[in-house]
Amino acid sequence: MDITLALGGGGARGNSHIGVIRRLEKEGYKIRSVAGTSFGGLVAILYALGYSPDGIEEIFSSVDQSKLYGRDSNDGPSLLGLSGVRKLLDKVMGDKTFQDLKIPCAVVGVDVKTGREVVISRGFLRDGVLGTIAIPTVFTPFRLNDWELVDGGVLNPVPVSVARMLSPDLPIVAVTLNDPLDIPLPTYSIPVSSIIPRQITERLNRTHLAQFVDIFLRALDLNSRAVAHYRLEADAPDVIIRPKVYDIGLLDKVVVSDVVKLGEQAAEEALPQLRKVTSWSSRMSKMLFGGKS
Repeated sequence: MDITLALGGGGARGNSHIGVIRRLEKEGYKIRSVAGTSFGGLVAILYALGYSPDGIEEIFSSVDQSKLYGRDSNDGPSLLGLSGVRKLLDKVMGDKTFQDLKIPCAVVGVDVKTGREVVISRGFLRDGVLGTIAIPTVFTPFRLNDWELVDGGVLNPVPVSVARMLSPDLPIVAVTLNDPLDIPLPTYSIPVSSIIPRQITERLNRTHLAQFVDIFLRALDLNSRAVAHYRLEADAPDVIIRPKVYDIGLLDKVVVSDVVKLGEQAAEEALPQLRKVTSWSSRMSKMLFGGKS
């Protein structure tokens, strides 16, 4: 059965998307298009480019996570840089563009100049990734055309609306990595001395700086979970998959394979609902009467 995916943002939690895709493929579902936000946008682009779930897991497992957020001359004012991420993107996608993708794909950013959501579906793939992952203040906004782009999760953490635009007639499977509203937020234990610029750490007490980063990222998490909750209600995907990744912080170092397994488990739990909405009777009902299956 054909489906389209909407992969939500969530930093290191996004490794669970790999497991979701792997389990859906094993069940026989054909992913005909994919939309993504932030880390979900990176996974979406890699998958649409032709990387298998195993291939994506191998890429992420081989990365030295401590070097992802170093700084270079391309980074403006921000807590962290993306030099390691840029090197990774050059390695895995080079100068490929959205025209090189095997299936339709789009990712979401937000233009801080206008406050509007931007759907990126053309141009260089690496630009699409950099435009969707730039967490405000943590990373420098990414300049693309006339936009100053920050993380798409600011307005559209789980891009169901974009997935629907890509494949209007297909069931939409949304994967949200945001905590339910009643789940306590994780504490962010970030080694500030190793990833935050020295000129900042020299001026501030490291304990106070770590507390600041923790509070700031928790506030971002709170905003994202609230926006995701209301967007999912409004955009109404056919199936919502919720990997239990709530204790993982946005920038945590993780064992990739462990997080992937959480995605597989969540997809397994969602299969009964997915089978229901992709059944012949459900599809006919949707065609005849409209609305959700």
